Amino acid sequence: MIQDALQALREGKFILLYDFDDREGETDFAIRADRVMPADVARMRRDGGGLICTAIPSRAADRLGLPFATDLLRSCPGMEGMAGPVPYDPKNRSSFSLWVNHRDTWTGVTDNDRALTIRAIADQVSMTLNGGGENFHSQFRSPGHVALLRADEKLLDQRRGQTELSIALATMAGITPAITICEMLDDESGYALSKEDAKLYARKHKLEFVEGPEVLEAWEKAKKDRK
Repeated sequence: MIQDALQALREGKFILLYDFDDREGETDFAIRADRVMPADVARMRRDGGGLICTAIPSRAADRLGLPFATDLLRSCPGMEGMAGPVPYDPKNRSSFSLWVNHRDTWTGVTDNDRALTIRAIADQVSMTLNGGGENFHSQFRSPGHVALLRADEKLLDQRRGQTELSIALATMAGITPAITICEMLDDESGYALSKEDAKLYARKHKLEFVEGPEVLEAWEKAKKDRK
């Protein structure tokens, strides 16, 4: 149930988020970034195995001066051709921005370091969306070990990736819109974990499992209710 998933996010618990059968067809761990602890990072790398990324809204990224990685590539002579295309996305645009470490980390890759970086990202998002000062570049260095993802400006009205689904969920949950996600991979097949196996994991560990169509339906209803 979508409401159960929203409540789990509010409480700082993991949910499992599947996008769409006709898109990536992947399940991600998802958790509010401002509550991420080292044990959460350990679980994502152990039971997920994909990239540990933090999604933030477009408005916050603009205020913090965080570009799309594809825009950076297109600004570098000879690198333009590396900026896509993306086979699973009709817009042919990845949501990746910069990869960062907080300046108080050591290597940046340990569970402790990544958790610190992730929580600090959420703090910056919260401050900048609530009228606070932006000092992102003084607190972080790049390249680093936490990938930042920029959600589309119009969220699910424009793009329906894990990034937009995550930020839409955070918005509906009424929490800081910074969500840390990590794909669940299959050790045996070498591909993404199947939806069926992800659901089994969710049942075994008592986690909420939600799919893109459910999120999209709730998002559309929430938009109508706001009018």
